[in-house]
Amino acid sequence: MKARLSLLKTIMLGSLAFSCTSFADVQQPIIESYAKHAQYLDIKISPEGTYLASTSRSEDGLISLTVLDIKKQEVVSITRGRGKESVSTFNWLNDDRLLLTMAREVGSFEQPLPTGELIAMNADGSDSTILTGWRSESGDKRFSQIVDYLPSDPDAVVVYSVDLTAREPYLDLYKMKVSNGRKSGMGRMPLRRYAGSGAGVITGTNGNVLAMFNSDPNEDNKQTLIVRSSPESDWYTAYEAGAYDPFFQPLVFLADNKTLVGLSTIETDTQALATFNVDTKKHTVLYAHDKVDVSPIVHVQNGQVREVQGASFEYLGIDSVFLDGVQYSEDQKILASLTNTFKGQMVQATSSTNDTNQVIFRVGNANNPTVFYLFDKSARKLVKLAETRPWLKDLTIPKSQLITYKARDGQEISAVLTLPDGKSKNLPFVLLPHGGPHGPYDSLSGMDSDAKVLASHGYAVLQPNFRGSGGYGLPFEKSGFRKWGTTMIDDMTDGTMHLVKQGIVDKDRMCVYGGSYGGYAALQSVIREPDLYQCTIGFVGVYDLDMMLEKGDIPENQAGINYLNQVLPTGGERDLQSPVKNVSKIKVPVFIIQGEEDVRVPKEHAFALRAELEKRNMPYEWMMKSGEGHGFYKPENNVERWDAMIKFLDKHTQ
Repeated sequence: MKARLSLLKTIMLGSLAFSCTSFADVQQPIIESYAKHAQYLDIKISPEGTYLASTSRSEDGLISLTVLDIKKQEVVSITRGRGKESVSTFNWLNDDRLLLTMAREVGSFEQPLPTGELIAMNADGSDSTILTGWRSESGDKRFSQIVDYLPSDPDAVVVYSVDLTAREPYLDLYKMKVSNGRKSGMGRMPLRRYAGSGAGVITGTNGNVLAMFNSDPNEDNKQTLIVRSSPESDWYTAYEAGAYDPFFQPLVFLADNKTLVGLSTIETDTQALATFNVDTKKHTVLYAHDKVDVSPIVHVQNGQVREVQGASFEYLGIDSVFLDGVQYSEDQKILASLTNTFKGQMVQATSSTNDTNQVIFRVGNANNPTVFYLFDKSARKLVKLAETRPWLKDLTIPKSQLITYKARDGQEISAVLTLPDGKSKNLPFVLLPHGGPHGPYDSLSGMDSDAKVLASHGYAVLQPNFRGSGGYGLPFEKSGFRKWGTTMIDDMTDGTMHLVKQGIVDKDRMCVYGGSYGGYAALQSVIREPDLYQCTIGFVGVYDLDMMLEKGDIPENQAGINYLNQVLPTGGERDLQSPVKNVSKIKVPVFIIQGEEDVRVPKEHAFALRAELEKRNMPYEWMMKSGEGHGFYKPENNVERWDAMIKFLDKHTQ
């Protein structure tokens, strides 16, 4: 469906509309460049190094899969979906066959949605078979997901299938032939997969499932990890914990099939890299940072994780540590060397040949668009394969950096600060809080287009990791519960004042903008601090906390209801922290931006806020886009959004 023109370039005062005069000089090539989706999404090498496969986006926005014969330097196949169908994910099953998932535009949604089907095909595009899903030859219409690829049996994979129409479905395990989709049963898992809750199974090196975890909404989202020593052994509960309580989150088994690697808060406040031995039940912390959560660096050989080699983390920058005494020390040294070469950037392996002689790496950060490289160990050679957003080379990308500041009670807060090129004093300012709010956090690991667009137009942009954010340990995240509109907003305000005191921003030219919870924070900031900012922009924002308990996809299942009951303010505090209940405190112009098909934060939130503003004859601007959901997907809609935002900001900060 074509997006209807719904931008009203007016300021509304009650029932009267006055023409909006723009003082902005919007740089169209810049916003068009940042709105454009990445050209290359993923690149992977086949197990024997014969082929490269890549997903790339065409001019019409659809994603296709291209397979290249490395030695011949020839394209052997290009796979496109039917109609508006795109390739979503892919993996090599063996050196000649791939497994794909697809996504397609559904109904009025602009962003493609997964079809739930698994499709196998040869590298040359032949023998394409729909293995699971509504169009499969087997007729099994259940949702299926890959559990494990089997290097020892390259003609098969382990999958679980689940009936998504059931409220509390079990996970049935199968070994599936990738040639025709035929399955042989491997049993039913003892834990269920509930709607809105996480569940997963983890295999050993031979494909046997040795661990499972889930979250049970019938018991307040209680987390459970069960394990066993072998397929013949009984299951036992390794860990059990309430939501947001210390837990061991399993990731993968090492080659011994006894050592389970995971991320753990059992012994530390922050998320540590740890192991759990399923025989001895011993929990061992391999590395923890006292300020931030860490992620594992593992070595993969012949398609299997062989050992943990280190940990990555982000505190005042992207960094990593490498463990001593590893078995595959040569591969560890190569990775350490690349990490040093691309200092401050994320260096991640996407795939490798079975012998690890050739490895594909993706490299990038907030200031450097992602680039794919091929490293040849025997030749000691690093070759650039593709730039994901090559058109950004023509722009001067504003630099982002991590800073810390002290909140009013002494709590250290980390934030990403992005400044216009060559400027650092007396700047107009946008506070940009992230969404979530619990779990997500702002980082240097990826490029934030909002921050770059605003900084390219002269604004200093601060993205604070206020209390409640993920990435800084369980106590820090839980300290934001029920304080969405109080302590969390104060942390943001303190970041603003930190920049004012440093002379970086002009206190008379400051606005707030955010999406989702960030949209809520944008409105709550000008309610809590009515004389601090000059304007505010709410994008797909939550404005009525009571409505959040009734509308949208979160309260559609018990897991979501449990989450909201745990994190939202209660009683009279809910009204005090709801923007729609406190509109009378707003003194500045408001810009409301909404996706009409948003199911996470439905459009009723935007309508309710608009109604309260109109009731008081308060100034606002309005943009609603049909076909868009929780955030805008189509480049032209983001261009229109940024164009209107910059004009709105300039008008109120010049």
